[in-house]
Amino acid sequence: MAETTLSGLPHPILANDHASAWMGIEVLAVGDGHATIRMTLRQEMLNGFGMAHGGMIFAFADSAFALACNPANPAPGAENTITVASGVDINFLKPAYQGQVITAAASLRSSAGRSGIYDIQVFAADAAADTIPGTPGELIAEFRGRSRTIPRK
Repeated sequence: MAETTLSGLPHPILANDHASAWMGIEVLAVGDGHATIRMTLRQEMLNGFGMAHGGMIFAFADSAFALACNPANPAPGAENTITVASGVDINFLKPAYQGQVITAAASLRSSAGRSGIYDIQVFAADAAADTIPGTPGELIAEFRGRSRTIPRK
């Protein structure tokens, strides 16, 4: 389970993250450079083919990316900076469907100065299905995020 901050949330950016709240994201783990989240796909998240809209998968992975990029408890002197996406790529590998539980696992791959590279894997599993122990289902998307730390405004 994710450690909570003083606000009681697993990460302070969630206090005003209305998109993640609407998606119903649950934070499973969060730490410097890492985050794991999950949500259940709802009808309003589907495209005209009855599968998860690519934009929903992208937004979900992007939320994991944001949590991994920004420490829940910033080091002294870092409170006045935020880390944002400078670019991303996503590859959709398989579809996901209504009722499935999707999980995103984000991890820092490399950082230099104010820039970083993060990989986020997105998995899908039927809510009642037994998955292989240690895996959250089938890999459905790979997201690579490039980050940049900037001053907070």
